Amino acid sequence: MLQKIILFSIPLAASSILQLLFNAADVVVVGRFAGSTALAAVGSNGSLINLLVNLFVGLSLGANVVAARCFGAKDEHGIQDTVHTAVTLGLTSGVLLAVVGFFAARSLLELMSCPEDVIDLSSLYLKIYFIGMPMNMLYNFSSALLRAVGDTKRPLYCLAAAGVINVVLNLVFVIGFSMSVAGVALATIISQTVSALLVTGMLVREEGALRLDLRRLAFHAGTLKQILLIGLPAGLQSTVFSLSNVVIQSSINSFGSMVVAGNSASSNLEGFVYTAMNAFAQAAVTFTSQNIGARKYHNLDRVIRNCLLCVVVTGLVLGGGAALAGHQLLRFYSSDAAVIATGAERLRLICGFYLLCGIMDVLASSLRGLGYSILPMVVSLIGVCALRLVWIATIFQLNRTPFMLYISYPISWALTALVHLTCLLVVRRKLRQKQPQTV
Repeated sequence: MLQKIILFSIPLAASSILQLLFNAADVVVVGRFAGSTALAAVGSNGSLINLLVNLFVGLSLGANVVAARCFGAKDEHGIQDTVHTAVTLGLTSGVLLAVVGFFAARSLLELMSCPEDVIDLSSLYLKIYFIGMPMNMLYNFSSALLRAVGDTKRPLYCLAAAGVINVVLNLVFVIGFSMSVAGVALATIISQTVSALLVTGMLVREEGALRLDLRRLAFHAGTLKQILLIGLPAGLQSTVFSLSNVVIQSSINSFGSMVVAGNSASSNLEGFVYTAMNAFAQAAVTFTSQNIGARKYHNLDRVIRNCLLCVVVTGLVLGGGAALAGHQLLRFYSSDAAVIATGAERLRLICGFYLLCGIMDVLASSLRGLGYSILPMVVSLIGVCALRLVWIATIFQLNRTPFMLYISYPISWALTALVHLTCLLVVRRKLRQKQPQTV
């Protein structure tokens, strides 16, 4: 089981890291060749982008779970309905995001108290970025379908090709044509389009139940309901997570563009650690869903234990390494000593305790795979989001420093992970009582 989980997760982690490289290339290129203001403009958009996008990324998780259950149960008709419903949902949500993101960009940035010297560039970056959202969503939903049947390698190949294109175009647009943030945004949406078309083309050429017929794109009511039941709670959870991060970003913005730039560079580095850990949370939801579909209840505990083991090791090695080597890593993003110092402070607190976040995510994903999608949402909303918002309104006001903002992350991860673990133990006990003959 451990070997299967690792073989599934490594290409998935590599795919997620390549996606992060899109934004990392943006941040590094503008930080080096367009200055600290452009760096702050690109990096400060992350929490706002996540706020708008995460609801629909959660729906792609719902598609993954439904397809994995059908695959485990060998329900080919169910897989076909899921494929066409998921791709239709991806395109529809992408168009909706493009319209909302393009027209609301500046207003949302103003609500976040984006610094005056940054807001024009930030708004321009956001508008261009959201034009490419239909392709972004198409990739997310199509790759979720491939992951549901255990295929994490082919999406990796698609992203590798797109990543090379993104880096080359970044250099051409920013250095060659002096396009600053507009250049990196344009490079990102072009590369995302390449990856989306490649992975969707694989579904079109697929043999068997996973094959996508573009003429059959439609919503199948029963399948859409299942996707929404599982995906909406996950998406709402991620959206409210992002809302709390937007509030934190607004507080960070109040410290000025140097702190914003350091925070942006650190956040980008943290993303690599997070996505490596999150691959095992994705493995947990896929493997538990497949085993639930196949009624192999005896495998569930092994899946959860092995995913927890992998995420703890990954968090210790990568998170600890990033915390210790913070100054050296941040020099890739900026040569400004003030930017590096503020970024290193965040790295020590976030990456030093990041394994707590990994544990929390694996436990929540296991609950979703077992069919409990509302429970982890409620626990996470209270344990992470509400706690951070209360923290900002009370403790942070007594000592308004970046440290007091950042420390709220590990505290909320630890408390939420403990409650998730308690819920998971209760759910497993119920499953054993329901299926005494197979456990």
